Amino acid sequence: MSDSSALKTPLYDVHAELGANLVDFAGFLMPLRYASEVAEHRAVREAAGLFDLSHMGEILLSGPQAAAALDYALVGNITPMPVGKARYTMIVDRDGGVLDDLIVYRLAEQTYMVVANAANVAVVRNALVERAGGFETVVDDRSATYALIALQGPAAAGVLARFTAAPLDDLKYYAIMAAPVAGVDALIARTGYTGEDGFELFVSSDDAVKLWKELAAVEGVTPAGLAARDSLRLEAGMPLYGNELTAATTPFEAGLGRVVKLDKPGDFVGKAALAAQAQTPAGRRLVGLVAHGRRAPRKGYEVVTSDGTPCGVVTSGAPSPTLGRPIAMAYLDSGAAESGLAVDVRGRREPVDVVPLPFYKRS
Repeated sequence: MSDSSALKTPLYDVHAELGANLVDFAGFLMPLRYASEVAEHRAVREAAGLFDLSHMGEILLSGPQAAAALDYALVGNITPMPVGKARYTMIVDRDGGVLDDLIVYRLAEQTYMVVANAANVAVVRNALVERAGGFETVVDDRSATYALIALQGPAAAGVLARFTAAPLDDLKYYAIMAAPVAGVDALIARTGYTGEDGFELFVSSDDAVKLWKELAAVEGVTPAGLAARDSLRLEAGMPLYGNELTAATTPFEAGLGRVVKLDKPGDFVGKAALAAQAQTPAGRRLVGLVAHGRRAPRKGYEVVTSDGTPCGVVTSGAPSPTLGRPIAMAYLDSGAAESGLAVDVRGRREPVDVVPLPFYKRS
């Protein structure tokens, strides 16, 4: 069991009743797995998985200059977003280093919700407060009042339709709407972190247990923990803050330069540094690796050339239940060849192939 000082989500007792292996993650006691992480992974790929994401942060910006404040604070162009849409973006420091990757939802004409990774909520909140200081907007951290439940997988839409009259067919990818779900007021977002179709449901903390139990009672819906979430996002080639993204990494190095809108009106924090980097080849690049053997490359392992010269480092790695082989993401030095590589797995060179990301894309 983890540190007793860790926080509990509104669903903690549910996880305990289900016999989850609870671990300290970003200061919260979270389910790593309930039984088999491979079974949970496959449930999401083949049917539907249910995740507790209530450790994530929800920060609201409201007021006549909320969009302008976000345009200055973030790398994305927020002002043109229609109400009901979402955008993946980042907040960087003055040097262009990533402080967090975010999703911004436009809930109303003058109201936006910024969803931050659990470990970075304070950093993001403080940066938004500072950067919004010159704008007519209010920054309100609502993380403690929200619970977040994700329903992911090819069966997710059919399951959710049992509990809501909302027009789910009209809710496109990266969009959000307000509607009751199982009698609970919810924000329904068609977003996720698994590579599958699915939904993220923002509800009051007081309603989390009721909603979870209603959804979990449906045949074919499997509670899934952090381990499955990690292997799913890795297969889908999605970056994890602290692994692929850090304050020492810029969006261009991570292959995510497309989210940086250098041509949007006005200035934004980090623009000068990112504009310079956009004109300069990055010193490293993020790639996918598939191992020949059964030993999985892990975070921090060196990538080496055929003569043993280090040429990169693994950022994330795990066995892939879908591919049946170990996979990894790694940063390679810009001049490194992409053939004849291996990963140093505890002193033994394990050959790997460089492959395009993502490893898995739903049909």
